[in-house]
Amino acid sequence: MPVLPGAEPYRHEGGEVGVLLCHGFTGSPQSLRPWARYLAGQGLTVSLPLLPGHGTRWEDMALTGWPDWYAEVDRELRALRDRCSRVFVAGLSMGGALALRLAAKHGEGVEGVIVVNPANRVHGLSAYALPVARHLVRTTKGITSDIAKEGALESGYDRVPLHSAHSLRTFLRMIDGELPQVTQPLLVLHSVQDHVVPAADSARVLSRVSSTDVTEILLEQSYHVATLDHDADRIFEESYAFIARIAPSVGKEGTAVGG
Repeated sequence: MPVLPGAEPYRHEGGEVGVLLCHGFTGSPQSLRPWARYLAGQGLTVSLPLLPGHGTRWEDMALTGWPDWYAEVDRELRALRDRCSRVFVAGLSMGGALALRLAAKHGEGVEGVIVVNPANRVHGLSAYALPVARHLVRTTKGITSDIAKEGALESGYDRVPLHSAHSLRTFLRMIDGELPQVTQPLLVLHSVQDHVVPAADSARVLSRVSSTDVTEILLEQSYHVATLDHDADRIFEESYAFIARIAPSVGKEGTAVGG
């Protein structure tokens, strides 16, 4: 199945410090590609995979669930750890939840965590209906392109498969219980106005982790997909400053693949 334009995975061979970027639910690497390129430009080794079932058609996503998505980022993290001496994980929305689980499970194998508008639960009454509704209705309307910046668009599905949404709900409930296992330095950037993931999710993450080195930054000019919004440059710069503070040995430039 052909991948949507811009949804291709991105990898860059840089120095000994690596970063794994995880995209969101029904989205694709397109939403994080400018962030990945920025970090690559600073000399970091960067991996931005395409999650299974994403970046093609929603029908493909309906055949996948959280174990598939998590297995992909887990593999990428292990590959980065083989290549780099120090590795960070980062993510947007559901990608933030994936990054937090990687940190919880890999312990000292992850140097730090950066999350942008991290998802912690599926909200609304519909969440409680998912276990039954997914057997009756295949999809609901999409959640992409919650962006304040005029003309900016997120590449993603216009429909959400309810089977996958139910799997996401299961995953988020599980990771909530694992958050106390997160002890690494943590940078949380979240939008004041977000129509997909409310600020309560970031507050929940901050209240549950065991990290002692924690930085919270409010994004006042962006909606949910802040990595493509008015605050994008701030996200890129703050994330690099966070990485450079913890692992100052940023290496030389390499070559990008899938740019």
